[in-house]
Formats: sequence, structure tokens, C-alpha cells
Amino acid sequence: MTLARQLGAAALAVALAACAPRYSGRPPLEFQDLPYAGPDGKAWPVATRELPETARAYGMARPPKVAYVELGKGGPKGTLLFVHGLGSYLKFWWFQLDAFAADGWHVVALDLPGYGRSEKPASFPYTMEAMADAARELARGLGAERPVLVGHSMGAQVALSWAIRYPEDVRALVLTSPAGFETFSARERAWFEQAYSTALVKSVPEYGIWGTVAQANFARFRPELRWLVEERVRLARAAAFDQYAYAQVRSVQGLARNDFVRQSLGRVTAPALIVFGEQDRLIPNPFLHGGFPREVFEVGHRGLAGSRLVGLAGCGHSVQLDCPREYGEAVKGFLAGVGQ
Repeated sequence: MTLARQLGAAALAVALAACAPRYSGRPPLEFQDLPYAGPDGKAWPVATRELPETARAYGMARPPKVAYVELGKGGPKGTLLFVHGLGSYLKFWWFQLDAFAADGWHVVALDLPGYGRSEKPASFPYTMEAMADAARELARGLGAERPVLVGHSMGAQVALSWAIRYPEDVRALVLTSPAGFETFSARERAWFEQAYSTALVKSVPEYGIWGTVAQANFARFRPELRWLVEERVRLARAAAFDQYAYAQVRSVQGLARNDFVRQSLGRVTAPALIVFGEQDRLIPNPFLHGGFPREVFEVGHRGLAGSRLVGLAGCGHSVQLDCPREYGEAVKGFLAGVGQ
């Protein structure tokens, strides 16, 4: 992490600590009770679907169930499939789902296995390939042919895994602050996997959650986004939190061990947009590398022939929440040039 990034993160941490509300005294929140609604408060319809093909492919005793939201079915512009990142869930597309459905898109957003309202089976491998296969099976089951894949961070790496292995299935890629382009040495992988444990996930205090959610993911965290912190604090006392912590740790291992995506970018045939925040505090990994976000994302830009690279000034890692207007403009501009 550069000195500027360190100083900026420290200043934000002090500001948050001084004015942050406290949520630890509020009742626990179960994953199945996560309130899925957009900024206008209108609840999204949540459904679940079993994934038998995924179960067979990965030797699971029974099909996992995933939760998803579907809006604008039959939209004339085609399907946008939204895939969230590490430690999050479909609500991280808070500003986008209703907006793109209203713009004529068939919108599908899923909770990956292990996250949100989806089941959290220990038998699921939590690799990028397994999660891509789960998302692909859901899309096919919903009749969403050749969707545009919109992934954030880990979700973008999942989308790339899909596009590399099944290029004919993908119409376009919107890679939002994508993981998968950064190189980790064997020593760095070993350190990260050892440091990132279920005990660590379960032991983060409330002020630490403010740091990891509000400080690390945003350049300009706003009061309207405090639900991100409140839900994470209350979920820590959910009955299924142990399973969630396990899924998150296994996902980190899947991320760290995955060179396949970076080494196979030339196999992607779909047009791709890489959109990121210039003040991303998570990429490059602040514990392992110095450097700047743009340097990492340029690796992907060079590897994806004909891709478009858009950096948004004053925006952080969760750019779709941090800078929704600028993000929406970048995505809509790209989609306007994507053919059927």
C-alpha cells in the first residue's frame, strides 16, 4: 500500500470511529431474513432453485439451493446476470437492479453458494469454477441465454471463469473492480491462507467491521449505506454464521490459488468492460503488495482483446455502491455498443 493510500485509510478510520452508530445491541439477523429491497424500500421478489448439475459435477450428496432475484422478465434488451463479491450478497447491487430492469433489461442477481440467503454446504468446493458453474446452471434454468455477466471483485473472477470455459454462452462482460489479475507468489498465498481463517472472520469486533466494510470498500462512505455495516454486525450472531465463515475462507483459498483466469484471458471472446475506482483500497492487496489499482487492472485490459478500461476518480473498491451514477453511466455506455 502506498503512503497516500495508508494515510487516506487512517484518516477515514478515525472519522468513522468518531461518528459511527453502534449495532451490536440490536437483535441477531438470520441470513434468511436479510431484507432484500432497493433504495426505494420496495422489496425484491426472492426465489430459490436447486442445482442438480452442480451437485453431480462436484460429488455433492444433494443439490445446493441458491437464492436469487429476478426482475423485468422478458426485457427486450436481454439478460444481465449480477454476481456479487467475497463476503457479500446480491444486495450489493442495491442501486443497479431496479434501474437496469426499468431500462429494459431482464435482471437476475444471485447469492452464490455460501452467501446471503443461499445454502452454505460444507461439501461445495467454493472454487471460482464451481461458483461459475452454479451461476451458469441457474441462468440456464431460468432460460437466460447468453447473458451479460456483471461481476464485482470475486464475482468478476467467477464471470471470467465462465467466459473462458464456455465462451459461446456469454454475450458480454462487465468486470467491476475485478479480482483475478493480480499475481501472488507461493509464499504470499501460503501467508494469506494461514492468516485468513474462520476464527478471524468470526472474531472481528464491530469497529473492525466498520473498517473492513466502510473504510476498505469506499472512498466516500455515506449514511444511506450504513445498512451494510448493520447487517454484517447482526449477521455475526446468526445461526448459520459458522457456515458462512467457512464458505468465505474457502472462497479466499479459491481466489488465491486460481492462476487459471489470469493465464487464460486470451480465450475470452466476449466484449469486456473493466470498470474500477481509482481509490480502490483492496486491489492491489494492501497486505502483500504496493502499487496502484490501475496497474493491476491494466493487466486484464491487455489480456482481454478489445476490452475497455474505465477508471472512476474518487471511487473505491465497491464502486457500484460508492459511485452509482458514474458507474451506471459507464456500464450503460458500454452496453449500448454490445450486439445481440
